[in-house]
Amino acid sequence: MDIQLTFPLDHDGFLRRECPHCVRQFKWHHGPANEEAETQPAPAAYHCPLCGKPAGMDSWWTQEQLEYAQGVTIPAATREVEQGLRDAFKGASSKHVRFDCKGGIDAPDVPTPLTEPDDMVIVTSPCHSYEPVKVPEDASRPYHCLVCGEAFTV
Repeated sequence: MDIQLTFPLDHDGFLRRECPHCVRQFKWHHGPANEEAETQPAPAAYHCPLCGKPAGMDSWWTQEQLEYAQGVTIPAATREVEQGLRDAFKGASSKHVRFDCKGGIDAPDVPTPLTEPDDMVIVTSPCHSYEPVKVPEDASRPYHCLVCGEAFTV
């Protein structure tokens, strides 16, 4: 079973992320931000621009993104299970045993798609300028490079 999930980007092409260590949110550019970024190898881990701690690529989902993913996948999985049960008993009736599928499984409603406000400012590290991030305007400095974790101020 494949389920397509899409998460919204802001108007500059940035995706909201959440640090698994400090639990603060920021944004990183979805896809290469420029030609230089296209030629760079992906790091093994990214660093939070707010606290500087590293984490693997799949560790940066926001709580809202995780809840949305769960809200989309559970109804789809429920429908898949129900259809699998109907298919399993289809044609299984005989003159001695009869199978009827009545009613259905109550699947939760699919949540409203997420939206992404333009609520942060772009900062660029001097060491890896090809990976800009967006941080809250009131975030304390220094910031940290997304690629290497080096502290910097703007």
